[in-house]
Amino acid sequence: MTNAISPDTAGHTSEHEVQPRQLRKVVLAGCVGIFVELYDNGIFAFMATALAIVFFDVSKSSDALMLVFAGYAISFFVRPLGAVVCGILGDRIGRQKMLVFVIMLISVATAGIGLLPTYAAIGVAAPALLILLRILQGFSVGGEAAGAMTFLAEHSPEGKRGLITSYAQIASFLALLTGTLVAFAMSPWLNEAAINGGGPASWAWRVPFLVAIPMGIIGWYIRRAISDTPNFEKLKAEGGLSRNPLKEAFATPEHRKAMLLALFIPLMNGSGYYVLFSYMPTFLKGDNIGFSTGTALLVTAASLVAICIAIPFMGALSDRVGRKKVIAGAAIAMAIGAIPCYALIATGNFVLAVVGACIMAVIFAGHTAVIHILIVELFPTRVRYSAYGLGYNISSAVFGGTAPLLMTWLIPQFGIYVPAVYAVVTAVGTLIAVSTITDRAHVPLRDTL
Repeated sequence: MTNAISPDTAGHTSEHEVQPRQLRKVVLAGCVGIFVELYDNGIFAFMATALAIVFFDVSKSSDALMLVFAGYAISFFVRPLGAVVCGILGDRIGRQKMLVFVIMLISVATAGIGLLPTYAAIGVAAPALLILLRILQGFSVGGEAAGAMTFLAEHSPEGKRGLITSYAQIASFLALLTGTLVAFAMSPWLNEAAINGGGPASWAWRVPFLVAIPMGIIGWYIRRAISDTPNFEKLKAEGGLSRNPLKEAFATPEHRKAMLLALFIPLMNGSGYYVLFSYMPTFLKGDNIGFSTGTALLVTAASLVAICIAIPFMGALSDRVGRKKVIAGAAIAMAIGAIPCYALIATGNFVLAVVGACIMAVIFAGHTAVIHILIVELFPTRVRYSAYGLGYNISSAVFGGTAPLLMTWLIPQFGIYVPAVYAVVTAVGTLIAVSTITDRAHVPLRDTL
């Protein structure tokens, strides 16, 4: 399997060949790491109710939940810092080295949450340490997405970049599905009576976090054995690596425009990944719908299965018709379908809720399967990790990480259709932004301008 790259009008590119066996190892390394990172990151949201009970001493459970999601949101504002630090190092010393580092960092932070003493044991130090470890998780995730997607794209054969990078998105949603199923299995022990009742139930909430230890070891073992990308190695051999990639990313009008696009095109992630999936179990358990913890998690699990099936088809479609058409189509469908789908969910009927959530999941697949490769293709190898990481993670912080907190605050005031309205607004924003790009799906990746 070859990836023959020839010069194009936008700059020179490298020529390299990736053997099928090596490509399989690369895909495995990228997907395993994404799985570990997103499981570790997502389990915090799925365990929000238990964390509120264990770490926050407030009289109202809704206030405790608000504090947990505030911690969830705060960590996202560290993601751009992780993106900058890991991106600069990734563009200077290599993608592979940083991918090994971030998977170890998040594994340690997640396991640390599982080992923390409770509020009853050490008082306010408990929530303070919880937020600190959550911040470390955010730093790590900030360096992961851009690094892993860049790593996969730079190894991918021409004409298959969309499909290959979409596999990592399947891994990310399988991680959420795993977190959902783990939380479902643990749900009998994730209520106040069980946690405060003593015995095994009092520490059962720790298990989903401690799973990070074996997963992190497996991810580290796989990633450490993979070589860096052909694009990076060629640029390094030619002495073409950037001394200050972030500064260079701000130095030209083309790069500055691309970073703005990396900020605004992912707007739909806020209503998709962080509301439709991460926040959905909490939403379904609210007073307005009233599902049990187990039922809420099953609805979310069904939608995660639906999106995992749809993602590779959307990735492959983008290789044929272009990234722009697929993302624009998903944005239009979300703007039209969000309110009717939430109406199905709001009925409180399990079957209708599954149907509504699954329809939205399939629509969102057209965005999430393609967004990362679209951003990868906006930048040349010299600055790709840094520029992509900064723009995308600022977007995730502003429009994604704050979403569960925003929904928790707004729904009691304006009703249960707030998430639907948020989905429509973010879809329209994505549509406007993506309409301005030049699609590079059918041209080689650039090494320089």
